[in-house]
Parts: sequence; structure tokens; C-alpha cells
Amino acid sequence: MSCLLGETELLKLFNLSPHRFRITNFVGGIKMEAENEIRREKYVADISSIREAEVRIKSFIHKTPVLSSESLNAASGRQLFFKCECFQMGGAFKFRGACNAVFSLDNDEAARGVVTHSSGNHAAALSLAAKLRGIPAYIVIPNGAPKCKVENVMRYGGQVIWSEATMQSRESVASKVLQETGAVLVHPYNDGRVISGQGTISLEFLEQAPQIDTLIVPISGGGLISGVALAAKSINPAIRVLAAEPMGADDAARSKAAGRIITLPETNTVADGLRASLGNFTWPIVRDLVDDIITVEDNEIIEAMKLCYEILKVVVEPSGAIGLAAVLSDSFKNYPALKNCSNIGIILSGGNVDLGKLWDSYRK
Repeated sequence: MSCLLGETELLKLFNLSPHRFRITNFVGGIKMEAENEIRREKYVADISSIREAEVRIKSFIHKTPVLSSESLNAASGRQLFFKCECFQMGGAFKFRGACNAVFSLDNDEAARGVVTHSSGNHAAALSLAAKLRGIPAYIVIPNGAPKCKVENVMRYGGQVIWSEATMQSRESVASKVLQETGAVLVHPYNDGRVISGQGTISLEFLEQAPQIDTLIVPISGGGLISGVALAAKSINPAIRVLAAEPMGADDAARSKAAGRIITLPETNTVADGLRASLGNFTWPIVRDLVDDIITVEDNEIIEAMKLCYEILKVVVEPSGAIGLAAVLSDSFKNYPALKNCSNIGIILSGGNVDLGKLWDSYRK
């Protein structure tokens, strides 16, 4: 008597995700390849580098609080835990990665300063980290960047160099600054030092709320979610890591579906911090360790932002509110694979809101 099982039945039998395994039939048996579980590829960061980062930056960062709300628990039908990185130095999680990168430099490297191109929180974070170490920071900022974030760079002593809004212009100007100054490039997300710094969030979060079984993390270039996933799955291999992404900038969701990096010709979202594309260092981690990506519309992000203000009494920028938007979305609530997500950790990634635009919107 013989019994042949199809791929779907085998996945159900072993409780495996079809996105993480490939099953191959061959004569004499069935070969199961757990592609993402046994990859030989070495990532640019790991739990060791993240724990080293924790020690390196501990005296400079805030251990941010975790909030909860019975009202939001009732609205979502889950227990929600909010990691308030909007209270971090510089107003966003970015300071962790920037701080780790800056304080990883040897004295000769540090003396030449650091350079980056960024329109947002990384620019301010790197300026602040450089100020703490007493070294120059050269920040290439595209025209049209949010005023509040440019002001933060200047407040922290960063030297602003303007570029056009295109990525080509940003990179070209940054390259010129590198040649002229000899400074060290600190990429906003595609950098192992930065990824390791962001991963310290998981070390804190899972210590503060060890019952968490699912993490929801904003995704853009992938530096935050890469660090969070590497650390979280090292601590608890069974934990789910989900990304939250705007529908108008859904390159990560498209990349996961295609199995390769997809870049968009243009993006259109209120979440200005979530418009970047995955990098060659972040993509393998996102591909292998992020369990799924939830996309949401801008109106859902704005509504979640409003709930953070009204219920949590916390100021968050659109990018920071997207995790709550995801868990309250119909696509999340109606997704059978996520029905067992009971204790959900949400990272409120930043709180640098352009208040001028906010007040103007109230007047309309």
C-alpha cells in the first residue's frame, strides 16, 4: 500500500508556511527543502552584533517605554503593546543605528567625520550622534524635505548640503562630499552597523513584554525590520514578524511576492519616512525572516495617527502610526493565518511631525 501526499497536504501536516518551504518529489521519497531555515548566506548583522551594539549605545539612548490601551485592545480584538520610539533621542528609532555606527568608528575614521543622504530622521540622528562624539556630520538633504526634520539636523549641528529630490542627485552629491572630506558614509539603512543598532529595540521590547507573539514593524528601506527580525527570532524563533507598508509605496510587498527586489518608479504616500526601497543587505533578511507584509491606505494611517493622539496621548508621525493602522485594517482582521496573533507588539517608530502642516490641515 502506498500513500502519496501533495504539497498542500504536506505543508498542513507539518504546519509549515508555503512561503518558506519548497517541496520536491523524487523517486523513493519526498525531499523537503526548508529554504529560508537552512540558508548558508551570512547576513550583515546577527544577534552577536546586536548585543554588542546594545552595550555600545546603552549610555546614549533612551530605553523607551511600552504603553497599552484597553480601548485599542477592544478595537483590535488583541492585546496590543506599543514600543514608543517616538520618545527616543532625536524623536525616532533612527538614533540607535546612527549611534552604533558613529561609536563603532576608530579614532582616525571618526576624525574625518560622517556623511549621509537623508530627507528624514536618519539625518537628524546621525547629526546628533556625531555631535555626541565631537565629530563633523555632513548631511545631504533633498529639496522639499520636511521642515521639522531639516531643523532637527541644524539643531544638532549637522552641516546641510542640498541636492535635488532624485536619488541620483542625492547619491551624486554625497559622493562628492565623500571625496572632498574623506568622511565615512553611514547609509540610512543598508549598513550592518545601522541594522545592529535598530535590533536593540527587540532586546528591550521582548524583555519589557515577553508575552508578545507577533511584532508589527514599519518597512521602507528595511533597516529597522531587519534588525528587529534578526534579534526577535534569535530570542524566540516562533515569533511572527510582520511588516506594515503604505499601499502607495508597496515595493517591499511586491518584492516578497516576486522573490526579488522590486523598485517603484514613484511613490505616493503621506508616510514620508516609508518611501525608500530595499537594499542589497536588507533584502535577504526581509526575504527570509519577515513572515508577511500588510499594506494599508493613507486614510487608515491618518486614522491610526489620530487614535495615537487621542487615546495613547502620544505624538507620532504617519510612518510611526502605520503599525496600528495595519492591525486595525480589515485585511489583517480577516487574514486566517493571523487569527492566532494574540499579543502584538507595535513599534511607534517616530514622532517628528511637521506641525505647521498639521495646524494648516486643521484650519481647512
